Amino acid sequence: MFSDPRDYQIVFLTTFLGLGIMTRDWSIKPELILTLILSCCLTQLVLTSLLKPTENLLPTLKSALITSLGLSLLLRADRVSTMLLAGILAIASKFIFTTNKKHWFNPANFGIIIALILTPDAWVSPGQWGSDWWYLVLFFGMGGIVLKRVGRWDTSVAFLGSYALLEIARNIWLGWTWDVCLHKLMSGSLLLFTLFMITDPRSIPNARFARIIWSIAIAGLAFILRNYFYINEAVFIALFTISPLTILFDRLWLAPRFNWYYSELKA
Repeated sequence: MFSDPRDYQIVFLTTFLGLGIMTRDWSIKPELILTLILSCCLTQLVLTSLLKPTENLLPTLKSALITSLGLSLLLRADRVSTMLLAGILAIASKFIFTTNKKHWFNPANFGIIIALILTPDAWVSPGQWGSDWWYLVLFFGMGGIVLKRVGRWDTSVAFLGSYALLEIARNIWLGWTWDVCLHKLMSGSLLLFTLFMITDPRSIPNARFARIIWSIAIAGLAFILRNYFYINEAVFIALFTISPLTILFDRLWLAPRFNWYYSELKA
């Protein structure tokens, strides 16, 4: 239906946000969501106009809107100033940390980490979706559509598969019941991360083999941080830490760069 995969992302992330507010009784305030949307889109507009005046603004604003929706779904805070900081720096990171026109970090992930580090009221709630099975079906259904259009399903499979294997092995080693493992793996936030954040084609390696290694490294680090350091934000910290390796991997394994309008070209 849409020629640009970003249109699917906008529709699906907006749907998830609406469902979270209506069915999970999220406490996020409308002004915080509005702050994220405006800060991301206005920062994108200003920086693109100043630094890339020949670039088409509409596609870049789509990306900024996706970033703001991702932050609205995953980041929680009590103050407008925290969301303002997260939104501005998330978009600014694309212009500051870049090599060969490719940014080092997923913008939403960068905004989350910066908010967690620099503000006293930011947090990420890994259990905000609960573990209802129909959320699982919805996430995989909509996420699958986006991944098919973008062609980066290997990243999600490598990450979630390796992370699940590590959790299953630990579960067996400790002799725990299977419901403990399933509870961890059916987290809505984990699935959103897997299907919509770690697959951002503009901040992950171009070559398929490189993406698989990159994803496994993130899964391994997230597993260690979550289970041995008891950090709830483990997956976001792991992505933030491993992301800069994308630049190195693109040099080691050469492959065509992703193009939003020609995403059928698989690396």
